[in-house]
Amino acid sequence: MLLNDQTDVPNEVPKLIQPRCHKAKVCVWSDLTVNDVDRINESLNADHIKQVLADVFNLDDHKENLKTGIVMDLYFYTLQFARDNNFTKEKTSAFFSIVKKTHEVCIETPFGNLDQTFNYFKDLLLCHAVNRPPHSIELFTPDEIRKITEYTVNTYFRHFKMYKYAFTPLVRLDLTLNYTGMPETPPPSEAGETPADGDMVTEEAAEPVEPEPAEVPQPEPKSPEPEESKARKELRAMVQSYLTDEIKKMKSSVEEQLKVTEESLNKKIDVAEGGGNKSGKGGRGSAKGKKK
Repeated sequence: MLLNDQTDVPNEVPKLIQPRCHKAKVCVWSDLTVNDVDRINESLNADHIKQVLADVFNLDDHKENLKTGIVMDLYFYTLQFARDNNFTKEKTSAFFSIVKKTHEVCIETPFGNLDQTFNYFKDLLLCHAVNRPPHSIELFTPDEIRKITEYTVNTYFRHFKMYKYAFTPLVRLDLTLNYTGMPETPPPSEAGETPADGDMVTEEAAEPVEPEPAEVPQPEPKSPEPEESKARKELRAMVQSYLTDEIKKMKSSVEEQLKVTEESLNKKIDVAEGGGNKSGKGGRGSAKGKKK
């Protein structure tokens, strides 16, 4: 949802432009012509200069419209800086276009584009500081480039977010979450009451109703158990029956192993006892034979 003029009244959703990079080029006489600069230089007071700017850029309502007033102040103080530094006509026109185009890139999108705007500003300065025609011309000296950079950073880029706030629409995200398997949340009623069975309470239903004669309260029938509790009980019964069967199987297997172990021990004992008796008889017989 986009809100223009920082109000809560939604307007038609415009096309949002994502932050993008721009290619800089020479902009002498692109916004202010020679005649415009002459009219500005002939002006002796601020009101006359603002009148010239209002005529050139259609800013006649700068005293009533706040946005137009901000633009007028930006343009006026840009020209004032050029006059204070004794810029020539070409330099005044170029510097004015640099500030104007930088501002246009700033407000073209409501999203953050500080890096793209500042890079575009630096590219514009280079186009007017290096002699590489037709891509760039050597118009400003290094000292003038330094002064222009300091002025623009301190007066424009330090208030970058304020310009964004004033000239770009406010973007608000309306997020709705739908969970699978969960019933949808009913919309709140205008009267502020909780709707029953997913229906909204209308104003007619919210009006006071005459009380009916009291009736003897009847015992309410027990509500059926929810499906979730039934499923838990069935699952618990299944687990218990399974554990009982497994315990029985373990007991039977342990008893069988004990029987097998007992039988094997008995066999070993019988074998040991039988072997001892035979050896004893043979020993006595041999002893008798020796005595004879």
